[in-house]
Amino acid sequence: MKLPQIFVFWLVMATFPVLAQDVKEVVLDIKAGENNPRNSEGDFITLKDGRVLFVYSKYQGSSSSDFSPADLAGRFSSDRGKTWTTTDKIIVKNVGKMNIMSVSLLRLQKDKIALFYLRKNSLDDCIPTMLISSDEGNTWGDPKECITDQKGYFVANNSRVRQLSNGRILIPVSMHKTPDTKWNNRGIIRCYYSDDLGKSWKTGQAVPNPDSVITQEPGITELTDGRILMNIRANHGVQYYAYSKDKGISWSAVEPADIPSPISPATIARIPSTGDLLLVWNNNGAKGEGYFKSKRTPLTLAVSKDEGKTWQHIKNLEEDPEGTFCYTAIHFVKDHVLLGYGVGAGLYNSRIVRIPLKDLYR
Repeated sequence: MKLPQIFVFWLVMATFPVLAQDVKEVVLDIKAGENNPRNSEGDFITLKDGRVLFVYSKYQGSSSSDFSPADLAGRFSSDRGKTWTTTDKIIVKNVGKMNIMSVSLLRLQKDKIALFYLRKNSLDDCIPTMLISSDEGNTWGDPKECITDQKGYFVANNSRVRQLSNGRILIPVSMHKTPDTKWNNRGIIRCYYSDDLGKSWKTGQAVPNPDSVITQEPGITELTDGRILMNIRANHGVQYYAYSKDKGISWSAVEPADIPSPISPATIARIPSTGDLLLVWNNNGAKGEGYFKSKRTPLTLAVSKDEGKTWQHIKNLEEDPEGTFCYTAIHFVKDHVLLGYGVGAGLYNSRIVRIPLKDLYR
């Protein structure tokens, strides 16, 4: 039976209402300035002394392009994210011919800290790279490339690397070009994985993808049944999902999720105190194959109690209709969550907000 059009519209709005509630406290804006046109794509980690470290890509020069020079800089909080240091500490100097960017921080199961970033030399050479610290980030070991089986331009977003319950480390990547191929917006999606704490890396299988779907910038979440959920930026007006039953080696074909979205990444993390999933994304459902045809606003959060099948408690954190908010890192500190994300069309500023966990469920 065909439903009346007005009833279909009601169903859509009931599933994804826009509840504009000011639940956030802005605790830090790292703003662009002279010879610093962009600050973006960071991640958090809690150190053993209780401080929280936020590391992000700090660009230099006059251009905010993805290909401009950048170091990795850090800010610290000694009070669970309420206040932050006011000056940058350079964590890693630029070792790329273009830049280093897109930070993931990971507390390894053997208690060391792993820092991942993209080392970008050219459009033919952009590779996820890992550093290990044994002294809580005071010093870092030698960089190690995580992809050694081929050269190419691999995108791994910030705050994406995960260590599974069995110890395996997964890096979800999207490959867009090799030295022998032309640039393709439709990325080849897969995970690279390590079972020895990053000493060696293996190549997972490509995620099956219909030709009609442009897929980019994957993220991963370990589900309670042992499967891995991959959420994928796509061009059909929604986020896409794929699933792995073998810890990220092979994947089901991509499928549309009930998450309206422009061509913009979403971030999912598990809330430690409840076991539910937290989603942060741009809830506007715009379509278009071009990168800039749909706006990355509003910035919205939602909670799932059924492992990402449905989402509820939907709230907008940022609502400027002309704004841009994206590339979010999620970090939990006791009874609060910290979100770090880029602000502005050129990702000029990094913003950190602090939200009580109870307000996620209001």
